Amino acid sequence: MTLRFPVRQMHAMTPPLMPPADPTAGVIAEDFAGMKSQAFGLARRAGLTPVLCPVMVRPGWRYLPASWWPMPLRAIRPLQMPATCMGPSGVMISIGGTGGAVGAAMRARGGRVVQIQNPRMDLRKFDLVIANRHDEISGPNVVLSRTALHGVSPECLAQARRVWAPRLAHLPRPLVSVLVGGGNGRFRLGAAEGHALAAQLGRMIDCDGVGLALTPSRRTGVEVREILSHHLSPKGAWVWDMEGENPYLGLLACADAIVVTADSVSMISEAVATQAPVMVAALPGRSRRIGLFMQDLTQAGRIRVFDGRMRDWPVAPLDDTQAVAQEMRHRLNLK
Repeated sequence: MTLRFPVRQMHAMTPPLMPPADPTAGVIAEDFAGMKSQAFGLARRAGLTPVLCPVMVRPGWRYLPASWWPMPLRAIRPLQMPATCMGPSGVMISIGGTGGAVGAAMRARGGRVVQIQNPRMDLRKFDLVIANRHDEISGPNVVLSRTALHGVSPECLAQARRVWAPRLAHLPRPLVSVLVGGGNGRFRLGAAEGHALAAQLGRMIDCDGVGLALTPSRRTGVEVREILSHHLSPKGAWVWDMEGENPYLGLLACADAIVVTADSVSMISEAVATQAPVMVAALPGRSRRIGLFMQDLTQAGRIRVFDGRMRDWPVAPLDDTQAVAQEMRHRLNLK
């Protein structure tokens, strides 16, 4: 489907934790911010309280793709899972290839598992698979979305706006928020790219008179951060120094326009969930999946390529997370 818009003791598990009072979803994931953001966002939008059950792979097993593990629960350290998440009435959410391998093994032992992202294994091993259109998978238990899942809801943005609007009030309007990622296996963001981006952003400040607030991410290299700060701070831009409270949500909430680097589906997905037009700063590299993702959003009129100038056009928030969460509740018959 494409959206528009008593349990046996399990191997490699410690005794179940005492169940919390609220309905919970056990999140089977490696302890990475991007994965937690997607799984926690889905759970909360579905009215569940997410509990991270971190997957810690034993030494030696990382050299073998998780989908090849003959006994996934032997490949990880004991997984702690709330008792209410297990069995036919519980819910577990796995994400990524490693989480998916463990999630499939948990389902084989009697649990209900929702997988986020293409697990790169038989999709029938899960009760539900939630993936992006650009993953190019299909099946009776597959739900597809245009954007990555996340927790940037209107309520979350409103709360962040109340906190950050006074802190950013000294900057000129329109305010352009800049979200900077980092190099990965598909795109490059080193010193040369940092200089080019700084020049483009500086030109926008000079030519269009915008205020500019910029946040690097954990993946942004130190040299790139220094280049951006050195070039933009003298022009009156506010550049987060990675100290104190993270301004990310505040920049999303307060922006009149957003510039985001092309390396991150998650950051672009969160940006287009706001009411601001989103411009994507190109980076050297190539990814078929991210290309299809951006093509979809371009056709929807939600993003444009950043060319060093402020651009404004009518937009509406684009976020499939809530619809996906509702579909999950329907498919799993969650009360």
